[in-house]
Amino acid sequence: MHRLLTALGRGFKERIGWKRLGIAASLLIIALAITTLVRTLKGVDAAVILTALADTKPHYVTLAALCVVGAFCTLTFYDFFALRTIGKNQVPYRIAAMSAFTSYTIGHNIGATVFTGGAIRFRIYSDFGLSAIDVAKICFLSGLTFWLGNLLVLGFGLTWHPSAAGAMDLLPPAVNRLIALGCLAGIAAYFVWLVLGKERRELGQNGWKVVLPSAKLTLLQMLIGVVDLGFCALAMYLLMPQQPHIDFISLAVVFILATLLGFASHAPGSLGVFDAAMLVALPEFGREQLVATLVVFRILYFVIPFGIAISIMGTRELWLNVVKPWQERRRLNEGFTGSRTVRRPEPVAPPAGAAPQPVKRLKSQG
Repeated sequence: MHRLLTALGRGFKERIGWKRLGIAASLLIIALAITTLVRTLKGVDAAVILTALADTKPHYVTLAALCVVGAFCTLTFYDFFALRTIGKNQVPYRIAAMSAFTSYTIGHNIGATVFTGGAIRFRIYSDFGLSAIDVAKICFLSGLTFWLGNLLVLGFGLTWHPSAAGAMDLLPPAVNRLIALGCLAGIAAYFVWLVLGKERRELGQNGWKVVLPSAKLTLLQMLIGVVDLGFCALAMYLLMPQQPHIDFISLAVVFILATLLGFASHAPGSLGVFDAAMLVALPEFGREQLVATLVVFRILYFVIPFGIAISIMGTRELWLNVVKPWQERRRLNEGFTGSRTVRRPEPVAPPAGAAPQPVKRLKSQG
């Protein structure tokens, strides 16, 4: 039996591999989401969507926008926490904030966040002496912050309202509550493992070694993830239709599950996947009103931050590759011209009332 499992594992790695399996799973999620979205939106009246958009209260949109700002401000601490964890204290907060915001926003909107976001981080952090291995550690610790926050909120949310995810996963409330308790038990076991000692917190070997945060710092790490998710879920909650009523915890559970499906699909901006999951999980709401809510949320959370992130990176690249080299060449040219120019001494005017000095003539030779 052991030989059979070993042979199957070797054949899986050689012929399929985890990378191909991940790509196939992403494509499957996207295909199912698009199919579900098309079927759900069939017969939706565009005029009703426009009416719902016009009826959206401006002060709720303003409050939701402030929540999105709070979410992205919290997001900046993902990288800052990771940098301090791996000991790269020379990188200031403003650089960590720019890297976290641009890498997440651009990577999530383009797709394949692991590669696109990692490339943006390396482009920024390499100016401060960080290597590709350091950037990989930052990506790992930032992802750990995200997942710990998700599991904690999802665990408590499903324990409190196990029926909130019923329309999405088609599982009875008892099973959902059991899954939630499993998430919380996993987090508790992780804390116990951290408390056992620093040696157990070391992952990898040689240059790839990363030391996980202590149990006390992990609480801070989880708090960052929870606050980020809380702001995002609150923004969606403020934009939801007033009728029928839905409590914040139930919406947060649906929002997190839809977000996780979007991340698993690697689709640009989770487009189609996130929206289909929300529409399926909230059948009690009118489809036109819910689509209007999703449109406003996408503008606030995806479109506007994406434009800002592109502007920041474009301005930075323009400064580093065009303006700064031009200023350096200009400074060098001015210095070179100044060193080649010989200044003649200016004649000194005689003092007032002094007799004029005779002009000396040089004798011609020859």
